[in-house]
Amino acid sequence: MRKGLVLAILLAGGFSGGLAGCGGEKAPDAPAKAAAGPRLTVVARDMPDWQSVSAEVATRDQAQVFARIPGILSSLSVRAGDEVRKGQTIGRVSDSQLGYQAGAYGAQAAAAGAQASAAQEELKRVRYLYENGVYAKSRLDQVEAAAKAAGAQVQAARAQQASVQAVAGQGIVVAPAAGRVLHADVPAGAPVTPGTVIAVVTAGPVVVRLDLPEALAAKVMPGAKVRVDGMAGQGTVTRVYPAVQAGQVSADVEMAGLDSRLIGRRLPAHVADGTRHAMLVPKGFVTTRFGLDSVTVVARDGTALHVPVQTTPADDGQVEILSGVNPGDVLAGAAQ
Repeated sequence: MRKGLVLAILLAGGFSGGLAGCGGEKAPDAPAKAAAGPRLTVVARDMPDWQSVSAEVATRDQAQVFARIPGILSSLSVRAGDEVRKGQTIGRVSDSQLGYQAGAYGAQAAAAGAQASAAQEELKRVRYLYENGVYAKSRLDQVEAAAKAAGAQVQAARAQQASVQAVAGQGIVVAPAAGRVLHADVPAGAPVTPGTVIAVVTAGPVVVRLDLPEALAAKVMPGAKVRVDGMAGQGTVTRVYPAVQAGQVSADVEMAGLDSRLIGRRLPAHVADGTRHAMLVPKGFVTTRFGLDSVTVVARDGTALHVPVQTTPADDGQVEILSGVNPGDVLAGAAQ
């Protein structure tokens, strides 16, 4: 008990002595440090208002290869990724019934030809006898009509045979345009009907196709700027399709450096649908410590004040300041 009392008296005496040594006066504040380094005045300026959309590497047109007759896809000589030229034969659809029909019409044409030959011989005989006064004119007219009918039957049979052969010729599958085969999903040996899509061939230049929300489509016009993640530079909207499908509108974008081998690849993109005011500063004026961004604001008397800010990346090595400073504030960068 006595030791604790003595210790308390000694501590109190030392504390009061320290105050006495300071004379009871408040220590003066340290002078504010002057800002050093380059200066920048914050200015709000117009910049594109980017909206995130989905994009796909595609071609301006896609040509579908259809089966024109029913039958069996007897051969298909291309696969996805192959290059084709316009008019190239890439497959064949066979219909065995067409062969039977062609044979039947061929037999009819042969029979009609034989009948026509017999009718011509009969006409020669009757004409000779008519000239020699054996037959009357009516008999000659009757035989001439029979010979003409036999000739018409020959022409009809040959026309039917040619039509069947023409239909069989439509079984040849040709590429409608020059490009790369995008899909060729029907295997050889599969039955097909008229209108079956056998292959899809890309046609035209490679573009980036945007899927725009219906509400955003009215704001995006040809000439709007587009950025695609993973691609350098910016593209330009060249065409906005008028049709709305599943609440989305498609738009084509021309960009440099597109690779035709990546057709069908999905990419995130950003399209400008207008402008907005933004405060942009170089990255050198923003300091990041412990995950927090701050800038050095220069006061009117030249002193520096560290102010936390909220930022987002921008183009050309700059950042956009969302909050923390106002237009007209002077910032100090890192001293060289």
